[in-house]
Amino acid sequence: MDNINLKELDKKNIWHPFTPLKGGAEPVMITSAEGVYLHTDDGRKILDAVSSWWVNLHGHSNPYIAKAVSAQAGILEHVIFAGFTHEPAIQLSKNLLSILPANQSRIFFSDNGSTAVEVGLKMALQYWHNQGIEKKKIIAIDGAYHGDTFGSMSVGERGIFTNPFKSHLFETIFIPFPDTEHEEKTLQQFCELIEEGDVAAFIYEPLVQGAGGMRMYSPALLNELLTEAQAQDVICIADEVLTGFGRTGRYFASDYCSVKPDIMAVSKGITGGTMPLGVTTCSKKILNAYESDDFLKTFFHGHSYTANPIACAAANASFELLVSDDCQQSIQRIGNQHRTFASEMLDHPAVATVRSLGTFLALELKTDTRTSYENEIRKKIYPFFMERNVLLRPLGNIIYILPPYVITDEQLHKVYTVIREFLDSLQQ
Repeated sequence: MDNINLKELDKKNIWHPFTPLKGGAEPVMITSAEGVYLHTDDGRKILDAVSSWWVNLHGHSNPYIAKAVSAQAGILEHVIFAGFTHEPAIQLSKNLLSILPANQSRIFFSDNGSTAVEVGLKMALQYWHNQGIEKKKIIAIDGAYHGDTFGSMSVGERGIFTNPFKSHLFETIFIPFPDTEHEEKTLQQFCELIEEGDVAAFIYEPLVQGAGGMRMYSPALLNELLTEAQAQDVICIADEVLTGFGRTGRYFASDYCSVKPDIMAVSKGITGGTMPLGVTTCSKKILNAYESDDFLKTFFHGHSYTANPIACAAANASFELLVSDDCQQSIQRIGNQHRTFASEMLDHPAVATVRSLGTFLALELKTDTRTSYENEIRKKIYPFFMERNVLLRPLGNIIYILPPYVITDEQLHKVYTVIREFLDSLQQ
């Protein structure tokens, strides 16, 4: 089938995510990808500087991961995971527990970031239910995004993503985002809430709020929040879907804190962007409430594709690449390059703030309206970069880079150069 017919069928049959059905740009046809580049049907090479929604760690069509997927597909493609198990899942559990915080002791598989969060919320709430303790309140941080299922939406920022569903979301208490100006207020309000003794869980994106605008806050403040929470027996759930697997410069953002979460949700980079997979991990404390002969204390949750063997094989291959010296050096190299560029951009007249952590780099642009996902300047940013064969999908007036770890300095500098061009164009 030729590309014209394919595009017509796409327009007729497919509903793309986060895309208006009218007035949006036509989707770009990708025919293949390799390394940091996406290849289009008209011969373009687009540099993927956002890792295709933050999932691609080791470059597109990575041959090492592809070989592992191919080998597993010829052995065992899938099996029900209730009552059965298999080597790829067992090996992955061992691999993950070797780099997760030491208090994490068990792995529960699902299939994406939203469900990994959903599992974490249910795990925390049933923890109290199994003990006959009445704790139902959940605390989250203003600006949070934890996914698009109903539970994950309930603990996320109320706004354009959730407005049609408000009446169906469970109540969540939101504390102020703990930026430098609000750290004391955030901690004080948090302590007052948990002292009442009826808070079941605190869920947070450690150090970086992704969809909320790549906003960053200090490990010291987070450590204080976790210390206070655990002193009041509040279950702490770290949503590391975005921040996991080296993105912040360490394996997990939780590694920056001495106090560790009770539950962690991870996904995105777990398979290097090759297959869908989600994981929720928990401490022995959480397990204790489920280890019972009482059948009704079972965690009744599962997915058809739980622990899919091919996805687990991809994740094991990605893990092996991640922990290699070459990958760890690349993560540090990208972080160093980002910090240098960030310092250069601090005084640019079009830039309000610059934020950098590990492989994250975010520039908040000055505009006539408030910083938000709906900020109209996004309509200028995306096409400007796409015309120059760089994929940077803005969050309103936030331009950010989150590249695959295989990106070279030369490729990074190309992205930086196009950003400079865009910022300079705003001054003309």
